[in-house]
Amino acid sequence: MSVKSFNRGAATPLLSFWRSTGLLVGALLLCACSSKSSLPSFTASGYVADDGAVRIWRKDGGDDGVHLLMAFSPWRSDNTTTGEYRWQGERLTFIELNIMGRHPEHIRVRFDDRGELSFMQREIDGQKQQLSRDQIALYQYRASQIRQTSDALRSGRVVLRQGRWQADGSVLTCEGQKIAPDLDSRAIAHIRQRQRHSSLAVSVAWLEAPEGSQLLLVANEDFCTWQPLEKQF
Repeated sequence: MSVKSFNRGAATPLLSFWRSTGLLVGALLLCACSSKSSLPSFTASGYVADDGAVRIWRKDGGDDGVHLLMAFSPWRSDNTTTGEYRWQGERLTFIELNIMGRHPEHIRVRFDDRGELSFMQREIDGQKQQLSRDQIALYQYRASQIRQTSDALRSGRVVLRQGRWQADGSVLTCEGQKIAPDLDSRAIAHIRQRQRHSSLAVSVAWLEAPEGSQLLLVANEDFCTWQPLEKQF
């Protein structure tokens, strides 16, 4: 993956959210030069999809457990989707999806030690519904895509950073650090334009990797209010 392709930012999306995650996985695995043992247990990453921005937080436990939180923010609507996933080794044990918007939807699925369905619940506009086997299979497939993508992003050292934009061109990160993101002039101009139309400091999310940096998302909402913390995740 070249620096040029990584720096295109929101103007030229890299990938489709569900349809092309395999391309991302393959490209990043080729870039992964570090052993898994040297990777931190808690990581944040993401990528640009055709229809929105994807952010992924991950925690790897000492008992081979993996906990993921995915947030998908579409470009053209406020229907943000969050997905929480848990694995024990390679076995998926838990899925929880929240789809916000005019018709909010909440889905929760659990699997037992044998991988069999033990609990399912779907709620749309406050009304509970049953999930079909095909729907559950689709959620399992999407979970496996997210896991593979997270594996590749983590191995490829693609790191998500986010915080509040400052007047001097720096960002006060959610961890309390003040840093200057290494973004190209087009990305900086986009942030400054959004800031001119906001009375409060806008939130900025960007990606850093050995291949370069990429602007991921700019919004008026405070990303730090719901960013997961390692001790509580």
